[in-house]
Amino acid sequence: MTEYLRTAAFTAGPLLLRPWHQDDLPALIEAYRDPAMRDRLWHLVTDKADAEHWLRVQAEGRESGTRISFAVVDTEHGGEPVGNVALKYPSPGSGSAEVGYWTAAWARGRGIAPQAVEALTGWAFTAFAQDGLRRLELIHQVNNDASCRVAVKTGYPLAKVLPARPPWPLDGHLHVREAA
Repeated sequence: MTEYLRTAAFTAGPLLLRPWHQDDLPALIEAYRDPAMRDRLWHLVTDKADAEHWLRVQAEGRESGTRISFAVVDTEHGGEPVGNVALKYPSPGSGSAEVGYWTAAWARGRGIAPQAVEALTGWAFTAFAQDGLRRLELIHQVNNDASCRVAVKTGYPLAKVLPARPPWPLDGHLHVREAA
């Protein structure tokens, strides 16, 4: 499965979800300039060195199977990455994993996040079915209304409110989707 994870890519309408590449550095740096992203993401990318480190972490995650991150490319609007979706898969047989995502400021409002999350969800439940993946979780801070809408729109109902804990200063929402 490792070679498959290293190269896995798929489409969702006009979106291509593929591994991140070195050529994506400018788009990645630009996306992280958005103050909203800096407020909501744990790891920041402020320069080329940070972006190269971020890409290495994504590649290592794919290699180990613990974090499978996809560049979300809008093939109808320039063909550069406009977002990220990731499956944080702790270990085979655990039965659950976490979905994470972000959309660059210039691409918001076009339905990219729901399309990408829905595509990742379907892929994850199929790709890891034999490993026993039955539950996906999506977590965001309570003040992130857009993420709440994406979660609900993609079939992740609110399961509970989580208390704040470092590094997150606010309570969070846990949304859960079970395999069909």
